[in-house]
Amino acid sequence: MQPEPAKTYPITRELEDALALVRRGCDELLIEAEFAQKLARSRATGQPLRCKLGLDPTAPDIHLGHTVVLNKLRQLQDLGHTVIFLIGDFTALIGDPSGRNTMRPPLSHEEIEANAKTYFEQAALVLDRERTEIRYNSEWAEPLGAAGMIKLAARYTLARLLERDDFAKRFRENSPIAMHELLYPLMQGYDSVALRSDIELGGTDQKFNLLVGRELQRHYGQEPQCVLTMPLLEGLDGVEKMSKSKGNYIGITEPAAEMFGKVMSISDALMWRWYDLVSLRGSDEITALKREAQEGRNPRDIKVLLAKEIVTRFHSARSASEAEREFNERFRAGAAPDEMPELTLAGEAAGGLGIVAVLKQAGLAPSSSEAVRNLEQGGVKVDGERVADRALRLGAGTYVIQVGKRKWARVTIV
Repeated sequence: MQPEPAKTYPITRELEDALALVRRGCDELLIEAEFAQKLARSRATGQPLRCKLGLDPTAPDIHLGHTVVLNKLRQLQDLGHTVIFLIGDFTALIGDPSGRNTMRPPLSHEEIEANAKTYFEQAALVLDRERTEIRYNSEWAEPLGAAGMIKLAARYTLARLLERDDFAKRFRENSPIAMHELLYPLMQGYDSVALRSDIELGGTDQKFNLLVGRELQRHYGQEPQCVLTMPLLEGLDGVEKMSKSKGNYIGITEPAAEMFGKVMSISDALMWRWYDLVSLRGSDEITALKREAQEGRNPRDIKVLLAKEIVTRFHSARSASEAEREFNERFRAGAAPDEMPELTLAGEAAGGLGIVAVLKQAGLAPSSSEAVRNLEQGGVKVDGERVADRALRLGAGTYVIQVGKRKWARVTIV
């Protein structure tokens, strides 16, 4: 006897608007038709969807890049659905190999516990604390035991795991792939089974792991979750994804003035990318700002709006205004021009690029000896601070560099 077909629910205009909100800014929504039906069923039954995001506490700070997916979670929360903020204290012991071409060293229990303590406190700056379910995947992963792990592993094939880009590349290059790394996608997928997730969110680098969750849910007789991936936010350098290890990040608990200044240091092109992924302004408002820029409005003024919005969100409107005032005193009072040459320089493997080389390559000094002379005479400023050390090296990031009173450049080192 054939099972009865699943009930189909009508998609109203209100649900179409909700679906459009969820789609905004995302990279992929799989499978969109399934998710539309989940939304419609939720509305008809009054049963909220279970929306899952898992983060391994591999570092103590959450940065602006994390907020791209946290903002999407908050939108789902505001639509009335249940958000599950999953702290991967067990999977952090394995180490997520996503996007890596080398084995990630696993963290100790002590490191994980210290990092996990701060995670939700920071995430709550974006999410509604009262409407968020906090879980730790050690709740079900540790009781699974050896026998349970073997049964779980039997539900997926090695061939499928080796389809992952990072595993496939390392396999082709004969780079080591440790057995425990192969368990990571399975354990992340099993989280979705344990939580009966309706939709799981993550960055584009997590797509494979999220799809494993769909497959495992089928094996366990559950309705498969939908998958929503968000783009990875480029960091201050505009090249690499935002990462604390790359030094191109803005931590969401950084001081207001530091946060404001870092936002103001990004390029104009990156500013629009951040508006699309980080700003909570509506699409129509962002489109209007882009039109104003095309019509001649100074991009710096539009960047100030973004900086103030971000600082207000994580501090306050008063802190944002004070940060703007301090920034203006540092840079505007120093006669920093609104327009200046912008260029990108390649850093060296030894750690950044020497200040003398930066001045010469940026055209701020005609020779190395002239660059040294300017440094020794106190004529060089980096981000408004006078520098005299010829051995100074600038790491990855964007800097406003001044030589004398009239030479300026915005230099991005990658």
